[in-house]
Amino acid sequence: MKQTASLENIAIVLNRPRHPENIGAAARAMKNMGLSDLVLVNPENFDLIRSLTLATHAAADLVNKIRVYENLQEALSEFGYVAGTTARLGGRRRAVVSPETMAKRILPICKNNRAAVLFGPEDRGLTNEELRLCHGLVNIPTARFSSLNLGHSVMVICYELFKAGLAPPAQFSPRLATRRELDIMYAQLKDTLVRIGVIQAENPDHWLDRFRRFFSRLPLRASEVSLIRGVCRQIDWYAGKCYRDGKNGKNPDPALGLDTDTDD
Repeated sequence: MKQTASLENIAIVLNRPRHPENIGAAARAMKNMGLSDLVLVNPENFDLIRSLTLATHAAADLVNKIRVYENLQEALSEFGYVAGTTARLGGRRRAVVSPETMAKRILPICKNNRAAVLFGPEDRGLTNEELRLCHGLVNIPTARFSSLNLGHSVMVICYELFKAGLAPPAQFSPRLATRRELDIMYAQLKDTLVRIGVIQAENPDHWLDRFRRFFSRLPLRASEVSLIRGVCRQIDWYAGKCYRDGKNGKNPDPALGLDTDTDD
């Protein structure tokens, strides 16, 4: 079958993988399904020879160009959309979609953006803190035995991406904010909301999760991140002005415009 949508803008990111054989199996699965960008974050024991054994000769080129990072945020900083894999459902966790739904969501985005699918270590999966870096969550449904080998999980995801790529994207895809731009925005938003008393200073990341869940449903364009940061700057400036005016016995002027930057 002819691949009508490129998968070149999608990376598979393995966070803290423990076994080099699983890295090789993931590379082989990617090669089977037309993906070529494999990223490792702080691998426990990255043995190139053992990885190549499971990758086989066909996927050796993919293994040899693996990018390795020590920090997950740094590894994800270039991506406009990140889907995190999880086996845990329910509780306060955000809505989790199937691999097929995730693939159909990512492919149109990848027309103009880089995207990643993030996998956690074999024994524990991704932590809640790591899942906060993701725009959406995906779960591979299973029967009674829910533990999947990492290589098998990568194959399921890559197959759905390949299958979704057989049809052309059906919708316009704007330039989304990268992970780095979002991290900067969330840090600024948290500081501003704490200062004006919208969220509590004790454990502010817990209260900020509501905003993360809201913005992750959109997801945010780069221009919208600039707009939100501009609003935060204006709130900081106006709060400071009100404070100074109050000390000097003046009434603040409410008729002030927003100083925002909306360039992509």
